[in-house]
Amino acid sequence: MHPFAVLLGLWLAATPALAQAPSANPLDQAQSHWYGGRQAQAIEVLTQAVQADPQQSRWRFTLAWMKQERGDTAGAEALLSRLIEDFPDHAEAHNNLAVIQAARGELDAAHQSLARAVLLNPAHAQAQENLGDVLLRLAQRAYAKAQGLQPQTRLQLKISQLEALTRAR
Repeated sequence: MHPFAVLLGLWLAATPALAQAPSANPLDQAQSHWYGGRQAQAIEVLTQAVQADPQQSRWRFTLAWMKQERGDTAGAEALLSRLIEDFPDHAEAHNNLAVIQAARGELDAAHQSLARAVLLNPAHAQAQENLGDVLLRLAQRAYAKAQGLQPQTRLQLKISQLEALTRAR
């Protein structure tokens, strides 16, 4: 038998096994589980990977995102806070932490987190949009407080305009 034919036969025999071999990259494995509808397995893969190598900021961020998507806000927040402690220049982590803070009504904290995110990455469109949303809510709060202290027609008009903007989002 020709040596090339033997090599070709070995390659063809190995190809299906290679195609089905799982990726050694935990992030790839987790994403495959996640998008395959196996979210719990995805989180487990990344949890183990992060425990084994906590310096992988991308793994930690993705794990936090997955927990946030599954409704584990406390788990996501804890992961994001630790990620920011270890990697203070991680703009996406600041943005996602701000989303959690804003959802709880912690607008000042969300504003600080988003200001840091856009300072780190001015081209981060989602952080810019989220910052605008938080600033709108902060403006509403300030106008409502001013209106409560000294009612004025022009303040009520501003409040109404901001409420209309908020509803339009």
